[in-house]
Amino acid sequence: MTGAKIIEAAVVPGPGKPFEMHKLQLEEPRNDEVLVRIAGVGLCHTDIVAQHGVFGHTGPAVFGHEGSGIVEAVGDGISEFRAGDRVAISFRSCGVCAQCEDGYPSYCQLMPQLNFAGCRPDGSMALRSGDCDVHSNFFGQSSFATHALTYARNLVKVPDDLPLELMGPLGCGVQTGAGAVMRSMACTAGSSLVIAGGGAVGLSAVMGAAIRKCAQIVVIEPHAERRQLALEFGATHVINPIQETDLASCIRDILPTGANFAFDTTGRTDTLVALIASLAPRGLLGMVGVAKSGTTLPAEVNKMTASGHRVMGIIEGDSDPSVFIPELMAHHRAGRLPFDRMIKTYPLSKIEDAIRDQHEGRCIKAVLIPGA
Repeated sequence: MTGAKIIEAAVVPGPGKPFEMHKLQLEEPRNDEVLVRIAGVGLCHTDIVAQHGVFGHTGPAVFGHEGSGIVEAVGDGISEFRAGDRVAISFRSCGVCAQCEDGYPSYCQLMPQLNFAGCRPDGSMALRSGDCDVHSNFFGQSSFATHALTYARNLVKVPDDLPLELMGPLGCGVQTGAGAVMRSMACTAGSSLVIAGGGAVGLSAVMGAAIRKCAQIVVIEPHAERRQLALEFGATHVINPIQETDLASCIRDILPTGANFAFDTTGRTDTLVALIASLAPRGLLGMVGVAKSGTTLPAEVNKMTASGHRVMGIIEGDSDPSVFIPELMAHHRAGRLPFDRMIKTYPLSKIEDAIRDQHEGRCIKAVLIPGA
């Protein structure tokens, strides 16, 4: 690997194994690639399921897909970015398929190959440990590292007045939650919305709902601290599901005519049942929660048909990052999207601590700082 850059990264040696810090060799950027020095990277549930082998990576791998940092070098084919640019990194898309051309790159026809394959489309890997290839290119970045190779379509410039190390979550978790409400479901002013889950995605949905001026925003979340933050972000009601034996009835007590919109971040069948039962006529359920493989929608078809209920799956909030992330930055600057209040920072070397704290509710959104 001639001219390779020595970096440090959090590596998963194999499926289900803990992250370990290792020095790796990173190739120089190819014609279409951009080298970014990572300032911070969000920890997302998708990284954890990747750690446990969901995407089929059998060897060592570097994940991370909510990076932000400073451009250090660009390939000869890159004209939109240059060394010194401050950037947030989002998912990768091809830019030429029908979905991309229609403004829906999160449904890019090459999404699996470009984001989850663990290598470039030509099968090569940009990372090595000695003579061993290391799976990389996760979401077109693999940013659990001091440096990452990425692509122009992944990148959004970050204004100088925003804290660069905290901008990475805009690339996935925040744009997924806020985008689900603001773009995918396009919740209307004066409408009612029920949100299942008060993690980073659910709380981003709360902020998006406040921006859209929803009249009733109901959040279902077992952790008291997250329920309180939901109220501070704009929720009108919160429910502790541990204390409720009939969640649908509890929702109906708050919204007697039903919810215009419901949003699930949990993937739990029992929660989906309650959300569907709480929908108003013509109500819409949006889903981003990762369910167990083989899970089917728990709904009675005739009831859904008679009520005009709608269900939609949502990826990345139907976001075009180049358009939506600057919009989110503007809302953040104006105080309407205080997502930084969800964040707790950790050194990248403490990634296992961050995973534990996030899982146990001691942290809502971990951001890992390389070299800290």
